[in-house]
Amino acid sequence: MSHRSRQLKVSSLARVEGEGALHVRITGGTVERVELNIYEPPRFFEAFLRGRAHTEPPDITARICGICPVAYQTSACNAIEQACGVTLDPPLADVRRLLYCGEWISSHALHIYLLHAPDFLGHPDAISLATRHREIVERGLALKKAGNTLLETFGGRAIHPVNVRVGGFYSLPTRAELAPLAEVLRRALDIALDTVRWTAGFEFPDLELDHDFLAAYEPGRYAIADGTLRTTSGWAFSPREFSAHVVESQVPHSTALHASLDGHRYLTGPLARYTLNSAQLSATARQAAAEAGLGEECRNPFRSILVRGVELVYAVDEALRLIDQYERPSRPSVDVPPRAGIGHGISEAPRGTLYHRYELDDGGLIRAADIVPPTSQNQAAIEDDLRRVVSGNLGLDDAALTDLCERTIRNYDPCISCSAHFLDVTWEHR
Repeated sequence: MSHRSRQLKVSSLARVEGEGALHVRITGGTVERVELNIYEPPRFFEAFLRGRAHTEPPDITARICGICPVAYQTSACNAIEQACGVTLDPPLADVRRLLYCGEWISSHALHIYLLHAPDFLGHPDAISLATRHREIVERGLALKKAGNTLLETFGGRAIHPVNVRVGGFYSLPTRAELAPLAEVLRRALDIALDTVRWTAGFEFPDLELDHDFLAAYEPGRYAIADGTLRTTSGWAFSPREFSAHVVESQVPHSTALHASLDGHRYLTGPLARYTLNSAQLSATARQAAAEAGLGEECRNPFRSILVRGVELVYAVDEALRLIDQYERPSRPSVDVPPRAGIGHGISEAPRGTLYHRYELDDGGLIRAADIVPPTSQNQAAIEDDLRRVVSGNLGLDDAALTDLCERTIRNYDPCISCSAHFLDVTWEHR
């Protein structure tokens, strides 16, 4: 038996934060057990939302994650607005989508350049990468800054935006104020296209997933801030039907709940979005994908860095399109008067579909809340992929196999922690 720890920098997971561990048991050349242990205590956001006003979830749930707060705000707003029978004015819905593009740009740039690329370039971390290839890290930081500028312009600040409210926003910029932002994004588009070309040159291990994929869908455009739900097995259902298909359960080795889709494991996130919706990408993003060798589908998790690059191109391109047509809305928000009801909201966080459900009383107080983040949905699939990777590479020594397992986990950009942490890997040979 050997024990190995290494420090990683990854983003935060709803319901847990801090440290994770991987326990692999191999007996007689057979992989008996693979467990992705998330052992930090639950964060109880659903519990302390009870009794709060229906206007509060966007500000409270944004604190679940410092990397994707807009995802939590958007899914919360979608659910509350549905419960209250309110529909956003189309220009406000466009601004919400524009804000969300900023989060995709910032998050994907962080993952591609600082968290994932070192795996493909033979570096233990981004600091080491920067010492040898400073220009690569600076390129990633420039992209992330472009996303943050978009978040600051419409959200008030890049981390835990304060300008988002149920029904829209507190204030909105004029068209003239967006001219500098558009120039930043035009430069970012060139970098994003270079990012796809650059990652297309990486060497990708062979692994094809057979999981069902789940992602939001909108006719005519790549789903980001809303939509219905579709699966590669042929299901299509509305957010209000989410809990009829997705069931959470507790497992002994994780404080984060595991989820199943109609009784089986599944995957949400960039691979699912691309496989289900690649035809909805902009012409610029589709061309970038084709030149990078991506077909209409992608089921190799190691190529997820390339898919994120294509989504990065799309997010910048879409933001430029929305800014080009932007006219300051006649009002920054619509009224959302309280009423009794149940609302369901989804959106596509950078890591996958994020579901919120709220039950309100007639005064607008929250009676119950349910939040299903993407990483908890993906845990069973990640464990199965790890089992396949270990089984197919038993000839490697413990150090090499551990490194491959860590690379496999990083394919999914799991929200284990918003700061540096240790991933402990324990091997048992019998």
